[in-house]
Amino acid sequence: MKNKSFLAFDLGATSGRSILGTIEHGRLQMKELTRFPNQILQIGDHFHWNIYSLFEHLKAGLVAAKNEGVEITSIGIDTWGVDFAMLAEDGSILGAPYAYRDPHTVGAPEKYFEIVPREKVYDLTGIQVMNFNSLYQLFALSQADNSLLKATKEILFIPDALAYLLTGNKVVEYTIASTSQILNPRTKQFEAELLEKAGVCPSILGEIVMPGYEIGTLRDDLAEESELGKVKVVAVAGHDTGAAVAAVPAENENFAYLSSGTWSLMGIEVKDAIINEETFALNFTNEGGVEGTTRFLKNITGMWLLEQCLKEWKKEGITYAYEKLVQMADTVPAFQSMLDTDHTSFANPVCMTSAIVEYCEATGQKAPSTHAEFVRCIFESLSLKYNYVLGKLKGLAPFPIEKLHVIGGGSKNPLLNQWTANSIGIPVIAGPSEATSIGNIMIQAKAAGCVDSLQEMRQIIGESVLLDEFLPQNPEVWAEAYQKFLAVTKLS
Repeated sequence: MKNKSFLAFDLGATSGRSILGTIEHGRLQMKELTRFPNQILQIGDHFHWNIYSLFEHLKAGLVAAKNEGVEITSIGIDTWGVDFAMLAEDGSILGAPYAYRDPHTVGAPEKYFEIVPREKVYDLTGIQVMNFNSLYQLFALSQADNSLLKATKEILFIPDALAYLLTGNKVVEYTIASTSQILNPRTKQFEAELLEKAGVCPSILGEIVMPGYEIGTLRDDLAEESELGKVKVVAVAGHDTGAAVAAVPAENENFAYLSSGTWSLMGIEVKDAIINEETFALNFTNEGGVEGTTRFLKNITGMWLLEQCLKEWKKEGITYAYEKLVQMADTVPAFQSMLDTDHTSFANPVCMTSAIVEYCEATGQKAPSTHAEFVRCIFESLSLKYNYVLGKLKGLAPFPIEKLHVIGGGSKNPLLNQWTANSIGIPVIAGPSEATSIGNIMIQAKAAGCVDSLQEMRQIIGESVLLDEFLPQNPEVWAEAYQKFLAVTKLS
């Protein structure tokens, strides 16, 4: 098979990139073409996404791809979840899409649960309750008698809306739709009742398509302007975490994954959603994956604590390279202070270091005082929290969990990866760090016939990227530390 090249647009909540991926002799090669900011747009008291600015950046990415002098087989887009654009009867986009950080959904779930009980919403969707889920955004707009919603004929989630701007065709991709808390993971269809109870017409959501579906080709004006021609646009895993998990280079199904960054997402890939009283109590979520799979996962506060500490230290005129932080953490005594990183006091404190000190003092521990002690406290606490969540996953998984695959930016932290292996007692495989864009590209490659299955995708990824393996060490020491962690955090 001749070499094939694909263009991936990978958009996060703060920045986006266009990446050229080429399958050559059974291996994947990647090149970043453009990088651009994605800033929340404040208009009055509300927060929005500037979808037209993003569209302009996508157009620049098309031109950059043309300048590479290779034939582009297809284009794919992935973004963050839950947010959507509202479209009028004539197909025009109404206003700027609301951003999930907009305060208009504060308290919306509780009001909605007066109409439909929380337990029923979870049973129908298997999605953890967060106030910014699409269901509550629509409910809040309906409750506010929003004029744009009243004029809305249909909605498109952000990656689908951007694909619409590129092609003129409308689709609703499965993985991004699954973040809405409107989709039933058992039937893989939207629950009309949830929308009706929210005061919204169910017809605003169209038919669902699966990753790999061909949306259409570039509109004539874009094909001519970019000089790329009528290139196909493919629905990949539109949700960035769905794309990232598709890039886990696992050898078989007996694995858990940890998408590690500001937030950590730990989960397993299963054929059928897991929805019961225990998963409801533990607030686990069921999101759509590739080939009709379900990503059964738990959100964990990740590097957020460290990032906030670094911001405070930067104001003091002190900055650290990532490698230096790792070195610092290894220079102070172990297990002096432990945190539940998901404790409410760490959600958005005025001062993160003070919040950590107060937590430690309130739990009868020695509080960190040096920067190195803060870093070690955070890394150790994350490692121990990962063990806690993995333990719950092991009890719910329909197969034995033999390895933990760490993907995303956190996969480049060798100390945290080793401590995680020590804590959980099974091997940790670190990489790829660019999992989201790799997943985007490989789903396009599958749609183009370069690979036949998700497992073949993963085999190529495993052979194309450098992976590091971390084996558990000092099991007795870490087992004792875990018991202390449970006592301090009062987790059970």
